[in-house]
Amino acid sequence: MATENLSAIVYGKNDLRLENRPIPEPGPNEVLLRMGQVGICGSDVSYLTKLAIGHFIVKSPMVLGHESAGTVVKCGEKVKHLKKGDRVAIEPGVPCRMCDLCKAGRYNLCQDVYFCATPPDDGNLCRYYKHAADFCFKLPDNVSLEEGALCEPMSVGVHACRRAGVFLGSSVLICGAGPIGLVNLLVAKAMGAAKVCITDLVENRLNLAKELGADHTLLVKSGSPEELAKQVEAAMGGCVDITIECCGAEPSICMGIYATKSGGVMVIIGHGPAEVKMPIINAATREVDIRGVFRYANCYPATLEMIASGKVNVKRLITHRFKLEESHQAFETARTGAGGAVKVMISCE
Repeated sequence: MATENLSAIVYGKNDLRLENRPIPEPGPNEVLLRMGQVGICGSDVSYLTKLAIGHFIVKSPMVLGHESAGTVVKCGEKVKHLKKGDRVAIEPGVPCRMCDLCKAGRYNLCQDVYFCATPPDDGNLCRYYKHAADFCFKLPDNVSLEEGALCEPMSVGVHACRRAGVFLGSSVLICGAGPIGLVNLLVAKAMGAAKVCITDLVENRLNLAKELGADHTLLVKSGSPEELAKQVEAAMGGCVDITIECCGAEPSICMGIYATKSGGVMVIIGHGPAEVKMPIINAATREVDIRGVFRYANCYPATLEMIASGKVNVKRLITHRFKLEESHQAFETARTGAGGAVKVMISCE
């Protein structure tokens, strides 16, 4: 096995360094992974450019990366379900397993969680990385490492659509056609949504959304939230059953409330300002349920089944590919959206 562990580490604002770190030794319930593919998430870009997302602040050097898949090279003595050579998707958040939330199955809300590339926890944009074996999911033979890495953002879509209660024949508005909006489009369609409208500020992302199955798209460069909601209503033949908000921008949240039918549901994934002004009385008097979404829980098995069965094609989301040694260029592409970048993938092999 190699002796070098090249890692992409953020030291300060726009200060990304490639350094060799020691190869870790797995504990009894862990596996050592040779990393294969790691996708760049908006959070990775935010930590590099701003050193923060909300109350998560980078205070010391941190390895980036959490959308990932790799190959087992060594197993801890208590690991029984995996073996050397197995390819796995890595669920990046390992909770305490002991608190009431964990025991209730809502471990994404655990307060004592190790989550890759969330300060102060190191991520896995590196050659070798150790992880809890029970949060590694063996990939079917027909699922690539790139698809395995995309299980992470896909799981956000699965969790959001479950929280929203997407049902057969439902009409869905998705605010934002970035990677998270697009995976929600794929999942909503796979779960039986009859009509999906997706919005964005960028035309090329809406074009990709159409290619992936969106029934309607809306460019939202101008207009009040009420006016834009009326445009959604006109395109969809009425207010929608469900809105999935993936931007976090105040106007987008407001539009989502106005566009959701009375008795409908809006889930909020996007993390924008800590406080936003929204028409809460409008939502309350029409019994529009507003539900939060934070990461995911118990979604990786269903996500893998959807990919393996061909119900969703996540590979089309990948627009750019780089090697680990090209991480600076990869992050600049993700940051600027150069060349129509949607999902930038880094090969660590």
